[in-house]
Amino acid sequence: MALTDADVQKQIKQMMGFIEQEANEKVEEIDAKAEEEFNIEKGRLVQQHRLKIMETYDRKEKAVELQKKIQSSTMLNQARLRVLKAQDDHVGNVIEETKKRLSDITRDQAKYLEVLKSLIVQGLFQLMEATVALRCREVDVSLVQRAVLDAIKEYKQATSKEAVIKIDTECFLPTGTFGGVELSAMRGRIRVVNTLETRLDMIAQQLLPDIRNTLFGRNPNRRFLD
Repeated sequence: MALTDADVQKQIKQMMGFIEQEANEKVEEIDAKAEEEFNIEKGRLVQQHRLKIMETYDRKEKAVELQKKIQSSTMLNQARLRVLKAQDDHVGNVIEETKKRLSDITRDQAKYLEVLKSLIVQGLFQLMEATVALRCREVDVSLVQRAVLDAIKEYKQATSKEAVIKIDTECFLPTGTFGGVELSAMRGRIRVVNTLETRLDMIAQQLLPDIRNTLFGRNPNRRFLD
């Protein structure tokens, strides 16, 4: 039985409807897949930017913490330095005040004579030379002359060696020197400075840890002594 034009048109219309339905379904499928891929990519990009933001924030936070630690350490060190400087200044003032009291030693002639003798003997032992030049204060010349005699005797008894001490009566110790002597040999090439302030400075350096402990107490963080 032959198909009529109406039947052909009907079949064509059915086929077109089927094709259109298939196309629509395919478009929907593509749209859904594209939407899914878009959401996945969007989520990935969002997560990536989120991680970058978190990393940036973490770096900045660490930088801020580091800066705080540096500032805190700097301020602490500056405070410690100020304390140490204040302590050093105080120790220096104590030593300077002690130096001012050195003149008390020279007022007692008998004690000062013994001090001069001891300083001269120490100088002789350090130089170990047969001929020694000696400088002193101009006001001490007479006392030094007496001290030299006793010092030479003591030196000879200890070493069995003779020593000649020549007192310089032209070039005295500088004005402001508290007392003591300066001995030299070999035309001044070797020298022993035994003035009262020099001896005080030497003793102060040796006793500096004890002086600090007395004035400020023992530092629990200090591992070594000066």
